[in-house]
Amino acid sequence: MASYPMDYEVCKCKHVSLGEILYAIKEKNANTLEKLQNITDAGTACGSCVCENDDIGEEKLDLYLVDILKKIANE
Repeated sequence: MASYPMDYEVCKCKHVSLGEILYAIKEKNANTLEKLQNITDAGTACGSCVCENDDIGEEKLDLYLVDILKKIANE
């Protein structure tokens, strides 16, 4: 994730950036997908940004919410 800028838009439907997601995880204790969605609203519209299996877009995304959560949990 270090190669992505903080303003990288992870959730395009709700316009939620990587920075907002990381802040919610690290500062607001959003350590589950449900908490992260409640705090940021990311992944609550089409759901494509939640995980690769739920991605309904023609082109797959680079970052998914579940992957970001896992990476932060392993740090």
